[in-house]
Amino acid sequence: MARRALILVEGHPRGNGLLYVKAAQRLGLHPITLSADPARYDYLAAERTEAIRVDTDNLDALIQECSRLGATYDIAGITSAWDPVYATVGKLCEHFSLPGPNAASVERCCDKFAQRQLLAEAGIPMPAYRLATNA
Repeated sequence: MARRALILVEGHPRGNGLLYVKAAQRLGLHPITLSADPARYDYLAAERTEAIRVDTDNLDALIQECSRLGATYDIAGITSAWDPVYATVGKLCEHFSLPGPNAASVERCCDKFAQRQLLAEAGIPMPAYRLATNA
């Protein structure tokens, strides 16, 4: 039986990623961090946690790396401690048929203009707003 792994996309600039690593370990999972620059997360080296350099802005590269890892590990889940990559996590979870956030919902929630439009369409009173396209 393959070892179970939890894939973490990026860490967290203020160290919350370590909490995810520790939680995965407590659950008997092997945490693996995929990062554009693993060296920026000091806790990865300190904890001797597996980290793989991959372009986390490139969904295809992430899918390829997760597929490669899936040949060795039983991937229990894909998550992140850093909210800017939650939509990407959702896309990866969907691709690999894992439970995870709905990427489209995350993208709408992170886009204040889209969020205000959705709320207004639902009949929720909104203050006047405009989309600034340049500074």
